[in-house]
Amino acid sequence: MKTYDIKEFEVLQPNLERLNAKKILLDNKRPLPYSILTKVKEQLSLEWTYNSNSIEGNTLNEHETQMVLLEGSTVKGKSLREHFEVYNHDKALKFLYQIAKPDYLLDTKDILSIHELVLRSVEDDYAGRLRTGAVRIVGANFIPPAAHKVSEMLDELVDYVNQNPDYLDDVLLSTIFHHRFVYIHPFSDGNGRTVRLIMNLLLIRKGYPPAIILKADRKKYYEALNLANNGKYQKLALMMIQAVDRSLTIYLNSFDMEKNDDYQPISSFVNEPEIPYSQEYISLLSRRGKIDAYKEGKDWFTSKNAILKYMKR
Repeated sequence: MKTYDIKEFEVLQPNLERLNAKKILLDNKRPLPYSILTKVKEQLSLEWTYNSNSIEGNTLNEHETQMVLLEGSTVKGKSLREHFEVYNHDKALKFLYQIAKPDYLLDTKDILSIHELVLRSVEDDYAGRLRTGAVRIVGANFIPPAAHKVSEMLDELVDYVNQNPDYLDDVLLSTIFHHRFVYIHPFSDGNGRTVRLIMNLLLIRKGYPPAIILKADRKKYYEALNLANNGKYQKLALMMIQAVDRSLTIYLNSFDMEKNDDYQPISSFVNEPEIPYSQEYISLLSRRGKIDAYKEGKDWFTSKNAILKYMKR
């Protein structure tokens, strides 16, 4: 079974420690109140559907996506395919949450089932079926393997995830899976949506909230995948860590938290007498994962406590 050189992940250890400390905070609050669990899960599911579809070119905005899901509305000027992409992703999410149990082991059949849900009524000829021909990915720096190799390579990837021979942290394991799946490119269409669903299946089964890759980070996301094609996983792993961190923060902010742990736009801290850093420097620390921070749209949010902790270090 193929293993990976994970030495470059060592530099991300402080980021993982902060992330897992935050997960412990959330775990200590379990079982979560039904009102909080339902509200946050609905919010993240909407964001997940909107952003994952948008990355692949769907033009429905977040509000329109919500209208389609909650009211069954038809948005004027939008294609039938785009509406089905919203319905399908939501159905795939519901299936994912049904099977994401703590003892869940990844199964190729589940990958095919999720892909079938993603492409139902969109590309029925390809839905739930491995590709039988060659493909090329626009903007990618590699050519996916020949079709006759796909089944074996996908099975090897599933075995790798289930056995985890490199003893990777769950977030790093989902990062490796994410890249390798994109490299194999097992389907003729729908690979992006499917891989972002399966990588989160791997996280959710372990008690993490979903890692939502934002539309605003689309360019950075593709650049990170291209770097991973050359064996450089650090940027993709950092994106994953930050995406999970953002979702954890959304859950934790749903509870009453100490005032100095409130997350605010980084511009809010520029004139703080205790903080000598510029907005640009705090932004740099956020992007590099040096402080506890998350991204909302184009803006970074952090807390005063996070900056003070960094200063002490």
